[in-house]
Amino acid sequence: MKPLKSLLPLAFLSLSLAPVAHAQLFGSGIVFDPTQSGHAIEQISQGEQQLQKWGTELQDWEQHLQKEEQIYTTAYKTMNQVISAYNLAYQMSKMPQNLAARYKSDFSQWSSVTNPNFSSSSNSSIASTWLNALNIGSPTRAMSAYGMAVIPIQSYPSGSLSSLDSTTQAVVQNQYTSSEIGQSNLTNLLSTVGTIRSDSQTFQQKLANLESDTYSTDPSQQTSNALLGKINSATMLQIHSQQDANQILAAQAAQQALDEKEQLDERNRLMNQSIYFQQNFPTLMQNMTSGVSDAIHSVSLSTTGH
Repeated sequence: MKPLKSLLPLAFLSLSLAPVAHAQLFGSGIVFDPTQSGHAIEQISQGEQQLQKWGTELQDWEQHLQKEEQIYTTAYKTMNQVISAYNLAYQMSKMPQNLAARYKSDFSQWSSVTNPNFSSSSNSSIASTWLNALNIGSPTRAMSAYGMAVIPIQSYPSGSLSSLDSTTQAVVQNQYTSSEIGQSNLTNLLSTVGTIRSDSQTFQQKLANLESDTYSTDPSQQTSNALLGKINSATMLQIHSQQDANQILAAQAAQQALDEKEQLDERNRLMNQSIYFQQNFPTLMQNMTSGVSDAIHSVSLSTTGH
């Protein structure tokens, strides 16, 4: 297109010098029409501009197609990622059909304590009271069972106790204290074990519900929230069970403390008796010797009694 632009000044100069509108060029018989030539040049220039415009539009379309291709590629990758995530979630949401058959197992259960040997004996009411305390619990039932089944301790006569020496009084009071502590430990143990056994049926039902939901193939039981709920429920049941076990261990520890106390009391009594013997043996032997000597001297060998 550049040669056409360079000929335009020459063409206009020729037009200005021509004496007529139509002229022959070089005697060839070709007629040069300046008006038509100008129109032709103008159309060629316009065509060139249109071509440049189309070229620009084609470049814009090419860039647009490249962007669309990038969007499509990104969308396709995203779609594959979503499909993969969905397939993984679907696979994780499915429960094995034989899960219960593979892992479900029975567990030990509390049962009521019975003793049929006392059903027709005269002690049936005493045994029933004791077993009710073990099966149902409550401090009232435990005290009633203790009062009926344990030999009661009688009160030491106040006058007789005060007439004893201080060491013997301490021994008697110590034995009474051990008996009172033993009563408290025993009634507490009966009440604790009975309450735990009484609540065991409800606890076993909660465990059965949790086990059923764990092995269920119902999709509503396998959601993330359902799983978290079952984990929290299992944790709470474990805490309650551990609390019951701790109460029993505490009662056993209290009984062991009483046993240790009684053993310590026995050792202390033996030591006190040994100390008392060491302190009073010389005086006792002197009194015994003096008494024997006086008795011998008082014996008369005379036939007359003098």
